[in-house]
Amino acid sequence: MPFCDNTAYFGQETVNIRLSAANNHGATTDSNERATMVKSQNGLSQNGLAIDLRNVTKTYRRRVHALRGVAMRVHPGEVFGLLGPNGAGKSTLVKIMMTVIRPSRAEGTVLGHAVGHKPTLGRVGYLPENHRFPGYLTGRQVLECYAALAKVDRPTRKRRSLELLEMVGMREWANAKLATYSKGMQQRIGLAQALMNDPDLIVLDEPTDGLDPMGRRETRQTLQQLRDQGKTVFLNSHLLGEVERVCDRVAILAAGNVVRQGTLAELTAGTEHYEIEIHNDGSPGLGNLIREALPCPLEISATPIIETPSAQVGPAPPPPIELGKLPTGETVELEGTGIRIGTGDPALMQPIIDALRQRDLTIRSIGVVRQSLEDYFIQAVAGATATGATATGPAALPIAKGGRP
Repeated sequence: MPFCDNTAYFGQETVNIRLSAANNHGATTDSNERATMVKSQNGLSQNGLAIDLRNVTKTYRRRVHALRGVAMRVHPGEVFGLLGPNGAGKSTLVKIMMTVIRPSRAEGTVLGHAVGHKPTLGRVGYLPENHRFPGYLTGRQVLECYAALAKVDRPTRKRRSLELLEMVGMREWANAKLATYSKGMQQRIGLAQALMNDPDLIVLDEPTDGLDPMGRRETRQTLQQLRDQGKTVFLNSHLLGEVERVCDRVAILAAGNVVRQGTLAELTAGTEHYEIEIHNDGSPGLGNLIREALPCPLEISATPIIETPSAQVGPAPPPPIELGKLPTGETVELEGTGIRIGTGDPALMQPIIDALRQRDLTIRSIGVVRQSLEDYFIQAVAGATATGATATGPAALPIAKGGRP
């Protein structure tokens, strides 16, 4: 939602938001060109970061610690995802960046200026989690209202409102009142209004909430278009699948602190492994042929579940898991006709594939598998919760003078 001197309604909260116009920048699809373009035109911090937060702390009354020294870096021209379980402090962090609530302590920069710098807030588009617009306005009126508050000239706001309505798939509903909109339709209008001031940084809090699968796909495409235009998108979402599809980098917030941060490849590095599935033709000696093809002895590590009596209906017991190690140290697992090799190196797989084929075994599938973001997220959050992770940092710098804490 663009920042303005008018009053807007954010769910249960009423806050003042300030809005001013921003410059439009040329589009490019190359990430390095995007970063160079954004850095040179948007006055980023000296280290070239769109968002550089350190030691962000928020303690509510009765010593409730919502944030415990959060540190986070967002590069220009990327889609950055903030993940975390309920109550982790995601929305609190977003509201601190948008100056909706006062931090107990904070240092760092947003678009090269201290947190709370008013002119910089005019270059930010913001979609709150529980936004609410007056129901008597039409979708087009909402967009033009925010464009007018942004001091966008009349011809431009007329043109831009139609362009954004088309972008979010609401052109046919432009003249219908918001009171007649579904939740998903209101969410689309919310995304469009966050772009009315043509911001350099777009902060979206649960942007796909209430959208159907088609709407989520269109939102992903919109975010990719914004990234290609050199804009920075900060996405707060609990939908891990959506984040995994669209985000360049992510941070995981748990227990009030960032416990992991990086690209998906960086976060899941070391989890790559090959999985091979052998066609089961019912041959009685199939298991022995597979074992012969593997260049290491195997030992059973998990015995099968006791068979269910034939008279009792129940699931078939899983096959035992057999473990071994390649001469180079990589783990080998055999479970039924499935083989898992703890490496992502294709060169190590060639002798194994050759040995399987020499024994006339049919390979149904083979591929590299990486730990999913969901599995990694659960693992990271569980570890942080168990250890009660906290962070420390240098003395905080004051919030920008004139900023609204």
